[in-house]
Amino acid sequence: MLNFNFHIPTRICFGKDSHKEIGSLLAPYAKKVLLHYSGDRIKKNGLYDTVVQSLKENGIEFAELGGVVPNPRLSLVYEGIKICKDQGIDLILAVGGGSVIDSAKAIAIGVCYEGDVWDVYEQGKAITAALPVATILTIPAAGSESSNSTVITNEEKQMKLGYGSDLVRPVLSVMNPEFFFTLPKNQIANGVADMMSHIFERYFTNTLHTDLTDGLCETTLKSIMKHALLVSEDPKNYDAWCQVGLGGTIAHNDLLGLGRRQDWACHGMEHELSAIYDVAHGAGLAVLTPAWMKYVYKTNINMFVQFAVNVMGVEGSFRDPDAIVLEGINRLSQFFVKMGLPTTLEELGIDSTNLELMAKKSTGEAYGVEHPLGGLKKLYWQDVLEIYKMASKS
Repeated sequence: MLNFNFHIPTRICFGKDSHKEIGSLLAPYAKKVLLHYSGDRIKKNGLYDTVVQSLKENGIEFAELGGVVPNPRLSLVYEGIKICKDQGIDLILAVGGGSVIDSAKAIAIGVCYEGDVWDVYEQGKAITAALPVATILTIPAAGSESSNSTVITNEEKQMKLGYGSDLVRPVLSVMNPEFFFTLPKNQIANGVADMMSHIFERYFTNTLHTDLTDGLCETTLKSIMKHALLVSEDPKNYDAWCQVGLGGTIAHNDLLGLGRRQDWACHGMEHELSAIYDVAHGAGLAVLTPAWMKYVYKTNINMFVQFAVNVMGVEGSFRDPDAIVLEGINRLSQFFVKMGLPTTLEELGIDSTNLELMAKKSTGEAYGVEHPLGGLKKLYWQDVLEIYKMASKS
């Protein structure tokens, strides 16, 4: 097990009606906030009115900025930075899913950063300050409500990049699973694939003596999968949503990654799909993950056997280790199909035109910088291209 330094300052307020206290919860942090959201959904379901009323009752002024879209755009981040600077915003309140929260975090960085906020993402510039961020989660998926990471798309450059700093961990996150009841099935499925991938990126490792976090990863995966099928069948199953929602949070606050060398190749490969084709992140991950598993599993076959047996329930009738692993991967693919997720790039509308370009971009080759993906197995652009090809057709 590796050394680690772990601190999660995010206060999680969970349960029915928890959103109604947002004003009193924020009062110690801010006198004026930026209310950041996507579209009309929070206005149609009454959440917007409840939040505004609670802010006013607690003497908190607010400006607002809607318009966040999946794969959140840099152009809107620039707009948010300007609003915050012009109006003296103390805190950003993100009401929405991972895209809204990631956009809020980018704005929070940009307000305190002297240069262009995109340089932070593209060049990995260190930050020393950020506005505090709080969230009301309406879509469980990205885990951004308690993570230290943010991902932004530069639409002009067709680049989607992430950045991590504990300075952008939200100070407060509210989660009322009742707001998940009206999610479309495709959003449920995409969210589940995303949170599962956050666990896979930590779980598959060459680090030894990680029994405790192995078990935590496996239990969280099984819980998410079990309850994801229940909410897909009955979107108003509150108790099942509690398990899925909390699972998504735990999947990405890094508890499950303690003491482990992590991978993150699938996320790196998928960001190229989203940057060029604007596909849903979870859908892209559902396509790439089984292909990645088939390509790399022999690097640490014991880890993949463990996954197949402990998570996917492959039994002893599969005696050959390769057969056990491949059956485990097959069962994972079958789960994705049950959730209504795509299994090939072809289903996402992606042909062979940009496969080599995406492979070279993901590994830095396109920019003259060699930056292989992955912690379990280093993937160079030729490896990524092969995985893209494997994922192209069933």
